[in-house]
This record gives sequence, structure tokens and C-alpha cells, in this order.
Amino acid sequence: MPPFPDDRPIFIFDAQCVLCSRWVDLVLRYDRAGRYRLLSAQSALGRALYVHYGFDCENYDTNILLIDGVALTKAEGSIRLAVGLGLPWSLAALLRVLPRPIADTLYEWVARNRFRMFGRRESCYLPRSADQERFIA
Repeated sequence: MPPFPDDRPIFIFDAQCVLCSRWVDLVLRYDRAGRYRLLSAQSALGRALYVHYGFDCENYDTNILLIDGVALTKAEGSIRLAVGLGLPWSLAALLRVLPRPIADTLYEWVARNRFRMFGRRESCYLPRSADQERFIA
């Protein structure tokens, strides 16, 4: 595993997925404190982390929120990320009333259908120069 800064939570996302890229845009817009770092799953480090945590490094069927070495995925990772953005996004915590298997099944359904529903980018997400420092790779 190559060394990387892990002093803040890291959101690892599929940079070819339009839905995932919109999530990143949301984080960049509402995470005014710069709490989250961002990392493309297609980068060498992103791929290494997917492999390290035992996830598919070809299909990227889940985003990963890495907090203190713990990989949060599927519904819990998305909810935790939203909660960290503050109001109104923190209201996503209400989704925790759903039993975890149901929430994860809904997440998996969206993940399987994300390209059909939202599209695929021709090239990986590229941050604006003003946001570059938020990205690890």
C-alpha cells in the first residue's frame, strides 16, 4: 500500500459514474470545512484500497468512506458522508431506521443500475483547479 494522508475521512468514488461525480460535487459544495478528502477509485491508490479492503476493483459497485482505517460502504458509508455535511444533508441519518439489509439492498440496486439511470462519463472526473487540494490523487 503506498503511503497517503489519512488524517481526515477519505471518500473513494467511481470517477466514471455520473451519480458518484455528482456526490463529489455535493461534497465540494457543502463540506465548507474541508473535512473530507476525495480519491478516484480509478487512481493507483484508489485501486489499491479497493483491493486492500476486499472490494471489486473493476466494477466499483460501492463507494468507500474511509475513517480511521475503517471502510464504510453501501448505505452506511453514504449516510455517514451526508451526515458529515451538516443540514439539510444530515437528515439522511433518518434512513438508519431502515434495517441495514434493506438499506444495503436499495443501495446495491442503485449501484447496479447507476450507469443506465444516470450515465457514464467518457473520462474520469477531473476537479476544478480550486478544488485540487481536496483530492489525494
